[in-house]
Amino acid sequence: MSLPRTLGELRRSPFSEERLRNRRVKDELRQNLITRLCRERNASVFPGIVGYDDTVIPQIVNAILSRHNFILLGLRGQAKSRILRALTSLLDPHMPFIAGCEIHDDPYAPICRRCREEVAGRGDETPIAYLTPHDRYVEKLATPDVTIADLIGDIDPIKAARGGHELGSEFTVHYGLLPRANRGIFAINELPDLAGKIQVGLFNIMQEGDVQIKGYPIRLPLDVALVFSANPEDYTARGKIITPLKDRIGSEIRTHYPATVEEGLAITAQEAWTRRNGQRLDLPKYVQEVIERIAFAAREDKKIDKRSGVSQRLPISAMENVISNAERRAIHNDEKVVVPRISDVYAALPAITGKLELEYEGEMKGADFVGRELIRAALAKTYDEYFTGANMNQVVQWFDLGGEIQLSDSVSASDAIENLKEIQGLLEKLTPLGITQKDGTEQQVSAAEFILEGLHAHKRIGRSEERIFKAGEKKPEPQREKSFEPEDRPYRQRRQFN
Repeated sequence: MSLPRTLGELRRSPFSEERLRNRRVKDELRQNLITRLCRERNASVFPGIVGYDDTVIPQIVNAILSRHNFILLGLRGQAKSRILRALTSLLDPHMPFIAGCEIHDDPYAPICRRCREEVAGRGDETPIAYLTPHDRYVEKLATPDVTIADLIGDIDPIKAARGGHELGSEFTVHYGLLPRANRGIFAINELPDLAGKIQVGLFNIMQEGDVQIKGYPIRLPLDVALVFSANPEDYTARGKIITPLKDRIGSEIRTHYPATVEEGLAITAQEAWTRRNGQRLDLPKYVQEVIERIAFAAREDKKIDKRSGVSQRLPISAMENVISNAERRAIHNDEKVVVPRISDVYAALPAITGKLELEYEGEMKGADFVGRELIRAALAKTYDEYFTGANMNQVVQWFDLGGEIQLSDSVSASDAIENLKEIQGLLEKLTPLGITQKDGTEQQVSAAEFILEGLHAHKRIGRSEERIFKAGEKKPEPQREKSFEPEDRPYRQRRQFN
């Protein structure tokens, strides 16, 4: 069906129905949300948002049903911007407006002078254009240099000169981002970074529903849904949300990091670039779990600043680096399948250290040292998930008797497997990982290395910086207090009396 192109055609189309005419954008969001909830009772309201079904999403639903402006408050990497952008899925697929209008005026009730004069002069021949949901979303990253003119608008002397208008005429108005978001969604990311005197400029639109542009005795009754995001760290580090503005925000919704490793795995699998156009990828589950647990370990580590948080981008970036290192090895050794190993996780340190804000103790030890500690902790936890109660004495004994093996991150699977076969009983221990000796060489090497790294993480065997696995360091026996022989006792007694 073709869309109406003039005001007359629009009045004879379904767009003239009472439920669509003069409908506010918050009512539109509310009605479309109700329709989605009725149609998809068991489906997620916002597909692609993982881990919030029982916490954040219900609060967002309540805010939309209440027609609230709301703010998402959370640490970095908690999908705040993605959620705000997902709100466009609740907008109508087509929204008519008067063609050429900078603020997307409603054809039935225009608010700017140009559109009012055009409707009065052309009537049913007034041309109509349409906005998609994407066109109706305006986003601004708050920075200290943002001005009121950027958000609300200002006088444009160039318009006055070209059109021959007086500076006081409405035709000389330059509209800011907020008026240009009319009949849509206006999002401000990192709200505390906005200077306090600029935040004041949002008061009217949030309470009275209009804005006043500098120098003009007119108020524009805009129709905008306002949404914000903020990081709690920013309240003290860079700025704050002024109290009157905070009071005008209908709902404050707190986001959070994944509550379980499974949720984290789902997010990383969704976001990480794993589908490469090169060799076939076989990504072991235990490698994924190690990568995910690095973020969980970092969020609990005292050497890392908890106020800053550890973004979910850490496991996503690490996963991509791990696959790339395995891909490089496969290309170098002409292997047909890419199978990441634990050594690839250590090679991905550059994707980990940059995501950590260290406390004083962490700064003293260095980012690389902290990163390696996190990998080791994640590795030990993952190893326990598969091998708790498993008897690895035969493998440990092989190293205690002087056995050594080097497994660099660049050695080919065919060379590595020959060395691994020398370790008595190692390849028979792969079953809990779902690997048998019938599987490919690459999979066996990856699984065997995981066991060795797990034993090293639990300090049952040792490993050098050159990735040479060897016997673990023996703990020194506690020294006993020196006992005195009988012939020494008289001397000891004499010293006591003297």
